[in-house]
Amino acid sequence: MAIFAGRNLTCIRGERLVFRGLDFALAEGEALLLLGPNGSGKSSLLRLMAALTAPAEGALLWRDADLRADRAAHSDRLHYLGHADAVKSALTVIENLTFWARLHGAGESEARAAIARVGLTPLADAPARFLSAGQRRRLAIARLFSAAKPLWLLDEPSVGLDNASLDILEHGFAEHRAGGGIVVVATHTALDLPAAESLILGDFAPDPHADPLDEDGLEWAPDNPGNSPGDGTAVGSADARPEA
Repeated sequence: MAIFAGRNLTCIRGERLVFRGLDFALAEGEALLLLGPNGSGKSSLLRLMAALTAPAEGALLWRDADLRADRAAHSDRLHYLGHADAVKSALTVIENLTFWARLHGAGESEARAAIARVGLTPLADAPARFLSAGQRRRLAIARLFSAAKPLWLLDEPSVGLDNASLDILEHGFAEHRAGGGIVVVATHTALDLPAAESLILGDFAPDPHADPLDEDGLEWAPDNPGNSPGDGTAVGSADARPEA
């Protein structure tokens, strides 16, 4: 039985159509890999899944209910790890993670256990500004272990990790799934996620050789538009953008 699903999703950014007609369905313990070149909409789809933005068309469901009807409840059931590590440089390692743990109903003891799991205990009391890029990424990943959430939405989580840290992350995937958790990962790197489904974003892209304006007045978004930030995906026009 599907716990988390998307139906006929359309994504628009900057008056450009990124993908349309996209569906997925995930049961407890399942994983989904989001694949495609830069600009194909992987990050945009993760933001839709996190209810940070709204689809132009279609619905996202949690246990058959529209998750956007109660965005606070959906936020409370997920960990979202984006490109940015969301680490405050002025705070220590333990202060950073304790903040996140308390936001999700845990505390300092859980934060210290998570820091130990990612191998940062010797740096627990060091200001985060002294961390390397890989250590900052490990601190961000520690959030996954500091408070239990059923849904993990991860955007290129392996960037900056060495092999030992990647092993920790992949072990976390396996443990999370064994407990019934769901993992969705956008990646360009091979990850150990046995029996994961793959969603190729290019399969849902409009035909770039068609009329640049389709019947809805939306323009096709190329893989790497020069004026688009991040992954190159787009946002809706004033007329087409739904309410957040």
